[in-house]
Amino acid sequence: PKYNVIAIDCGIKHSIISQFNSRGCNVTVVPYNTTLDEIMAFNPDGIFISNGPGNPNELTEVVEIIKAVKGKIPVFGISLGMELIALAYGAECRKMKCGHHGGAAVRSLESGRIDMTAQNHSYEVVAESLEGTNLTITHVNIPDSSIEGVECVEDKVYGVQFHPESAPGPQDSTYLFDKFIKLMEEKQNA
Repeated sequence: PKYNVIAIDCGIKHSIISQFNSRGCNVTVVPYNTTLDEIMAFNPDGIFISNGPGNPNELTEVVEIIKAVKGKIPVFGISLGMELIALAYGAECRKMKCGHHGGAAVRSLESGRIDMTAQNHSYEVVAESLEGTNLTITHVNIPDSSIEGVECVEDKVYGVQFHPESAPGPQDSTYLFDKFIKLMEEKQNA
């Protein structure tokens, strides 16, 4: 393998691991409550924060891991993982009235590209709470304008609310795994 990725398991799907494996990554899956020292013992090139059920405000262990590694190791989060990234930067998450379940059109603010995405979440990042953090909004939900992606370019940290691993669902956004690979490559070559 070219890269060593630690996947913090908050409810990970096997298809995510397959996406990393197909890009030359060894993936070590660890429980959500694994300590920072245990994670760093694996000498990771990148840390992935998985999707999963539940209230992001209750996973303080993962939020603390993100705080400790941001700016040192590339971090990528999906769904719950994105919410935990937002919390680590000081933003807020709240329960949605109905949540997003099924498919939704999402616009990339960088490219203008619209992807059909698979979604299954009941919490969202509060847009107003991003002010004063180092996070920028990268993707928005077209039907309701909710936040679908955040990033801190300087720290090499980003996350998306939807499921880019395309299983099940559309394959429009698998390019987000390639972005993570590029960040790890940049770190190795720095």
